[in-house]
Amino acid sequence: MVRELRSMAPLRLVPRLRRGRDEVALVHLVSAVTAPLGGDDLELRVTVEAGASLDLRGVAATLVLPGHHAGGSRALVDVELADGASLAYVPEPTVVTARACHEAVFRARMGEGARLRAREIVVLGRKGERPGSLTTTLDVRRNGPVLRQTSRLGVPEVDASPAGLAGRRVLGTELLCWGEDLPGAVSDQWWSLVPLVRGGSLSTAVGHDAVTVERALDQARAGHPGSGGF
Repeated sequence: MVRELRSMAPLRLVPRLRRGRDEVALVHLVSAVTAPLGGDDLELRVTVEAGASLDLRGVAATLVLPGHHAGGSRALVDVELADGASLAYVPEPTVVTARACHEAVFRARMGEGARLRAREIVVLGRKGERPGSLTTTLDVRRNGPVLRQTSRLGVPEVDASPAGLAGRRVLGTELLCWGEDLPGAVSDQWWSLVPLVRGGSLSTAVGHDAVTVERALDQARAGHPGSGGF
């Protein structure tokens, strides 16, 4: 059950009924207007109480655009998971258009026995378009740091290099953090799933389109212990 929802433009939170899975609350993220634009500073705060489960999903891709004023845009998702709480955060891809400059931060604090699945897919530019720039940070703590990772995208020379995206225009990452851990790293040609020192695993995939990257992340997650139904 969702106890409280508060939202305002440009983002609306829309609860949905889920037959056969009443124990998991499903909420959709819906953009009421075009956002983020240059100059926007957006925040989404999520609290999942002890023993509760939330599935937070997008319904359409996010288009990052330059604004009429100087400066970039910023979006923060700030999550608090109480003991035994569970969250699946699965937004649709973010498309970084030409001349846009955006910072995206996902921050989570996890209690004992909490479960977290957090996915991010970034598309550098629309088809045939040179992308803007993006800085994305994943910051998760559970009795200390689990993962703090910052990626900077949109520099053509770096994106084209083997140390970057190897010429691909789509990057996907997914943090899988719950009680069962991966015994060792696994990989395929364009994706990997790596266990983290303090528990949990991180999958990374690159590709020429979002559908390919989504399938690669799904494949990686299917190989993680305890991923069924989450």
